[in-house]
Amino acid sequence: MSDHLKEIAAQLTKDLNLDLPPVQVSYLDSPPAGVPEHPGGVPSVCTFFALGTEKTFYAALAKHEECEIGAFVLGIPPEGPLGARLMGTIGTMQKEGYLNPGEEAHVPHNAKPPKYVAYGPLGTLPMAPTSVLLFARPDSAMLALETAGAGAEAQPVPMNGRPMCAIMPIMNNGARVAVSLGCTGSRIYTEMGGNRMVVGIRGDHLDQFAKKLSRIVHANAWVKVEDSRRKKGSSHPYHRAAH
Repeated sequence: MSDHLKEIAAQLTKDLNLDLPPVQVSYLDSPPAGVPEHPGGVPSVCTFFALGTEKTFYAALAKHEECEIGAFVLGIPPEGPLGARLMGTIGTMQKEGYLNPGEEAHVPHNAKPPKYVAYGPLGTLPMAPTSVLLFARPDSAMLALETAGAGAEAQPVPMNGRPMCAIMPIMNNGARVAVSLGCTGSRIYTEMGGNRMVVGIRGDHLDQFAKKLSRIVHANAWVKVEDSRRKKGSSHPYHRAAH
């Protein structure tokens, strides 16, 4: 399994011109053998996503509770001190105008949380991915969306903003591919910058996505050559200034 996933990781990195490795996220019922445990203490669930581009590890459910919003998205019941922190954060966000009243009720979240979550570069973990996350530039996300829309069995691709971590339950609830524009917090915690968004591919759709991607990349290479030729030969009076 790992060798096959490593091949897909190499293809995604090449075809989508990624500068960060695809991140495998795996929901588990028990600690994975041979995978180190993260000590916790991270400020957000999306921090685990970013660390997954660098190393392989797993974290128990409780290690995700530093981030009350991320914990809710993960499916942890908002009870006790965690629930109090969540309601306090939501109240402050509404007061500051970041959230509209009642908006929190529509945030995607898992109906049931996993007991453990493993993270790491795709192909470095000894189990199948629940989903794969790509920190992608807009032109790479464009190719991913075209790939998701190819074929008779294509599904609409949901797009969300805040919170970025909600991309996981969106896929767990049925989407094969999803896109998140991220949120201010995730851009700080993950250091993804202003030129990336997150593309998610559900694990059981990964093989099919990779096969379609090759054709989409080939087709876009042809379009690039053709449209560059047409632009060069155009007699239209409008010409953009050189940059």
